[in-house]
Amino acid sequence: MGDDLSQAIRAALLTGDKRGKVKATRALVRAWRRGELPTRFSVAMPDRPAWPDEVQVLPPGRMPKRGKGGSARNRIALWHSLAHIEFVAIDLALDMVGRFGGEMGEGFIADFLSVAADEAMHFAVIERHLANQGAAYGDLPVHGGLWRSAEETAYDVGARLAVVPMVLEARGLDVTPATLERVKSQGDERGAAILQRILDDEIRHVAAGASHFDAFCRKRGKEPKNHWKMLVKRHFHGALKPPFNDSARLAAGLSREFYGAIA
Repeated sequence: MGDDLSQAIRAALLTGDKRGKVKATRALVRAWRRGELPTRFSVAMPDRPAWPDEVQVLPPGRMPKRGKGGSARNRIALWHSLAHIEFVAIDLALDMVGRFGGEMGEGFIADFLSVAADEAMHFAVIERHLANQGAAYGDLPVHGGLWRSAEETAYDVGARLAVVPMVLEARGLDVTPATLERVKSQGDERGAAILQRILDDEIRHVAAGASHFDAFCRKRGKEPKNHWKMLVKRHFHGALKPPFNDSARLAAGLSREFYGAIA
C-alpha cells in the first residue's frame, strides 16, 4: 500500500484494474482513518491515473450518440457512462488529496478521502448493475473530458475546487433527478435506488468543495463568488446550462449568486 498517505494514493491512482482500484481506495481510506497511514506527502502524484486496458478512450467529439429510449442497448449505454463518471471520480478525489492535502490540512484530507470512498462504492454498485444486464465497464468507448479538467487545474487547488466539485459534480445534481425518473419509468427500481443514493452523496461532495473553496478564498483575501467566476471562465471550457437543481445546489452551499451570472 505504501509507507505514507501520498504513497498509498499514488499506488491506487496507478492501479488500472477496476476492482483493484476500488479495493486499494477503500483500504487506504480505512487505514488512514485508523491511524495506520501517516499523513505525509513524500511523493508526487502521476500526471494521469491508470485505467483498465479494455477501456477505449475517444475524443468527446467522436463518442457515439446515446439514445434516450428504453431499449436494452440504450439502458446499457446509460449505465456504462455512469460507471465511467464514477470510476474517474475515484481518481479525481484521490488526486485532490494527494496533490493538495499537504497544503490544505486535515479537514480537507478527511473530506476528500470520504468522497473517494463514496465514489469507489458508487462504481462498484453500478458495475454490479451493469453485470445484471449482461454488460461490464469497458464494453463501450468512453471519453477523457473529466480527467482533462484535473490536468488543467493541477497547480491550483482553488481552480480544482471551483471546477471539479463546484461545476462538474454540481452538474450531477442537475441531471440525476431526470435520469432517476426515466430509470424508474422503465421499471428499474434497483437502478432508481442507486441513483437516489448517488444524488444524496453528491450533495455532500459539492458541499465539501464549496466549503473548502470558501475557506481557501477567505484565507487569501479573495471574494469567493467573484474568484469562482474568474476561475470557471478561465479553466472550464463547457457551458453552464440550465435547468439547475437550485434546491440541491443550495443544500450544498451553492447559491444562484454563484452560477446565475455565468449560466
